[in-house]
Amino acid sequence: MNESILISVRVSKDTANRLASLAESTERSKSYLAAQAIEEYLELHEWQIKAVEQAIESADRGEVIEHSKVVEWVKSWGTDKEEEMPECK
Repeated sequence: MNESILISVRVSKDTANRLASLAESTERSKSYLAAQAIEEYLELHEWQIKAVEQAIESADRGEVIEHSKVVEWVKSWGTDKEEEMPECK
């Protein structure tokens, strides 16, 4: 089992009420739901930061697509002549 520590967080009264209501309806503790929410938040934002860092590294290597090519590709979405995604130089 993972070691856990106690943290405290200040939330609005409305958020606290919503959390209590959700805990009751799911038969879970408020603590459990809050921990799950923090885990999901961290996973999402850690992924996003990693993706941005990788994109910057790609751009630094010159692996880019011209803006005009991306615009043309996006404009083709949902049309009979939808284009393939442009490739990096």
